[in-house]
Amino acid sequence: MKGIAAGIGVVVLSPLLLAGTAMMMASSSEASTTAAFSGCLTGIDTGEVTKEITKLLDGADGKDVHIQGLDLPAEQIPNAQTIVATGISLDVPKKGQVIAIATAMQESRLRNLNSGDRDSLGLFQQRPSQGWGTAQQIRDPVYASEQFYKHLLKVDGWQQMKVTQAAQAVQKSGYPDAYAQWEDLATALQTAIAKTFPNAGKDEPAKDSTKDKDTEATTGGCTPDQDGTSFGRIPEGSVPKGYKIPKDADPKARKAIEWAMHQLGTQYQWGGTCTDSHGPDPMGRCDCSSLMQQAYAHADVKLTRTTYTQVNEGKAVSAKNLKPGDLIFSRGTAARPEHVGMYMGEGLVIEAPRTSKPVRITPIKDWDILAARRVL
Repeated sequence: MKGIAAGIGVVVLSPLLLAGTAMMMASSSEASTTAAFSGCLTGIDTGEVTKEITKLLDGADGKDVHIQGLDLPAEQIPNAQTIVATGISLDVPKKGQVIAIATAMQESRLRNLNSGDRDSLGLFQQRPSQGWGTAQQIRDPVYASEQFYKHLLKVDGWQQMKVTQAAQAVQKSGYPDAYAQWEDLATALQTAIAKTFPNAGKDEPAKDSTKDKDTEATTGGCTPDQDGTSFGRIPEGSVPKGYKIPKDADPKARKAIEWAMHQLGTQYQWGGTCTDSHGPDPMGRCDCSSLMQQAYAHADVKLTRTTYTQVNEGKAVSAKNLKPGDLIFSRGTAARPEHVGMYMGEGLVIEAPRTSKPVRITPIKDWDILAARRVL
């Protein structure tokens, strides 16, 4: 890490960085506008970002540097550079650096603000009254970055979380889903800036490379195909506005999901066969496992009757790699779960929940998944 630390020292003391971290006057209303931004940046070309950052570091005027999402690159890039450099010096993996940049983009647009909501200050809008440090300390980008990382590293399982979930675990913002919109830009900035440190990554433990691969596989925070939160509150028995069965869904899974959706709003019946859920006989209604059985029966796939046996159908799959049509299990234990639902894609699950509740669609974030099975 000595080589990296030496490189970081050059960055932190460079005139460009000092200029970027100079005191910036900003009103509370400006900070509120920052928090309320609802854009979404996707498809960012990392190669182009690298080119533009290199131009700036080589002395180009900020007016000649153009990066989607950055209005003041001469100020914002040095602050991003400090965040990455601090992360490298603390041995924080790539994902942690991406989370930090995305957080600073949401909180301050990567500007070292001297005001904000209540007593919020700096890149991450940290608050002296909440124990983040003195106002002077928080206004130091290196100190602020260190504090963010220290809090992030204390979050249990942060590397398995989505970027916006990990950021929210640290920040506890009133806009918990807002960090996702900056994930692509933050990833591009981290990748481009890390390349300016020749020794970055050489001393990083091998285990982190595996985690980074996991990170790459689960990125894309702007799309709804995450945990279902983007659909907001879903009225029981309804299809959330904007949901469509994913185009790449297996045809049989599509049939099963479509049939299950026709049962939405019908009342749960323990032991019900789900053969006539809209009819007058309560025993024709659905319970959780009969909904799965009959949905797949209409797609010419035979399933056993109970949750206890369905958990052994098909093959086991990771809850991180679900496809539309997969069965997911909760309650009880992994070997003997007490509830089953069907993953619909886009972070949604259809289920017959329990007595007095109708067949409904719920976000997968509400599920404590014990097992998942692919029956196709």
